[in-house]
Amino acid sequence: MTTTLAKVILLTMTTAMAAQGAVTKAAFGTTPDGKAVDIYTLKSDVLEARIMTYGARIVSLEVPDRDGKKADIVLGHSSLAGYTNGKDMYFGAIVGRYGNRIAHGSFKLDGKTYQTPKNDNGINMLHGGTIGFDRLVWQGRAIPDGVEMTLVSKDGDQGFPGTLTAHVRYTLHHNALRIDYSMSTDKDTVVNLTNHSYFNLSGEGNGTILHDELMLAADKFTPVDAGLIPTGVLEPVEGTPFDFRKSTVIGKRIHDNNEQLKLAGGYDFNWVLRGANGETKTAARVYDPETGRVLTVTTTEPGVQFYTGNFLDGTIHGKSGKLYVKNGALCLETQHFPDSPNHPNFPSTELKPGTPRHSTTTFTFTTHAK
Repeated sequence: MTTTLAKVILLTMTTAMAAQGAVTKAAFGTTPDGKAVDIYTLKSDVLEARIMTYGARIVSLEVPDRDGKKADIVLGHSSLAGYTNGKDMYFGAIVGRYGNRIAHGSFKLDGKTYQTPKNDNGINMLHGGTIGFDRLVWQGRAIPDGVEMTLVSKDGDQGFPGTLTAHVRYTLHHNALRIDYSMSTDKDTVVNLTNHSYFNLSGEGNGTILHDELMLAADKFTPVDAGLIPTGVLEPVEGTPFDFRKSTVIGKRIHDNNEQLKLAGGYDFNWVLRGANGETKTAARVYDPETGRVLTVTTTEPGVQFYTGNFLDGTIHGKSGKLYVKNGALCLETQHFPDSPNHPNFPSTELKPGTPRHSTTTFTFTTHAK
C-alpha cells in the first residue's frame, strides 16, 4: 500500500468517525426503589446531548449561539434525585402511554370502557397517569450516532389495555437532534408518545422566553374547557392571539383579555399542523434575538402542543442553581391531539396488533446574525 493511499484511507476513516459522532455511557444514580439509572452522552460536531434511562429523558442539550458559544438550553436537574423527589415537571421526559390529557381518565375502545388515573386535579388523566412512562426506567443501548430506549408496558398498566412495546431512538446528526418513535401492541389500545423538553434558547434558567419569536405552521388550534380538555372544535387562529402563522413575539399577546388564555394561564394548547398525518412537515420555529439561536421543529405528527411554562413558579432550582420562573421555558410537544379517544373527528390514536406505528420529530438548531 502506498503512503498516499494509506493517508487517504486514514482520512476517510477519521471523517466517517467524526460524522458518526461519539456515544458514551455512565451511571447516573439509583431510583428510590433500587433501580440503576444510566446516562448516555451523545456528541456530534455541533451538539452535545445527555439522555438518561429514567423516563428516557433529555437531561441536557448544548447548542452554540451566533458567536459559537455553547450553552445548555433545556431545563432539568444535575442529579437523579431532582427528578424523583416529586417536584419534577416532566423535564425532558418521554410521556405516555398517553401524552397530554384524557377527559375524566376514561375512554371507550371496541365497545369497552377503560378507566385510567385522574392525576390532573382529580379530574382528568395527564401524561399517562400517576406512574407514567416518565417515572419508569427504560432499557438503553448505544446505537450509531445515539441511543435507543426500550420500554414494555404490561396489559392493564395505568388502566390501559394491551402490552405495549415502545422504542425511542435519539440520534445526533450535525446540528439536529432526531427522535424516532416505534410502538407495537398485542391488543387494541391507544397511545400518544411525545417528548416533554422545556427549551430556553438563552440558556436554562436565563430569564423568560417571552421575548422569543415563534412561528407555528398551523391555521387552526383546539380550544379547551376549564379542565384544558379540547371541546372538539378545530378553530381558525386568524384574528386571535393564537395566530403564529407569521413569526410573532411570544409575549406580545399572552396577556390579552382572552378566555382561553385565562383558562390556561398562558399558552398551553394543541395546534393543528398543516399537512397529512405521517408526512414530515415543519411544525414550529423559535428565534431568540439575544443569542441568535434558532430552533426548527419538524415532525410526522398531526399536532404540536405549545406550552409557555405556566406552572413554573420560581421554586425549582435547576442545573445551574438558578430558579425556574413562570415562562422560563417553552415546550413544543409534537403529538396526536389531547383526548383523541373521545373525539372521533380527531386523528385516531388507536394502535392495533400487527400494525406498528412509527413517528419522527427533529429539532434542528441554527443561528441568525444580529
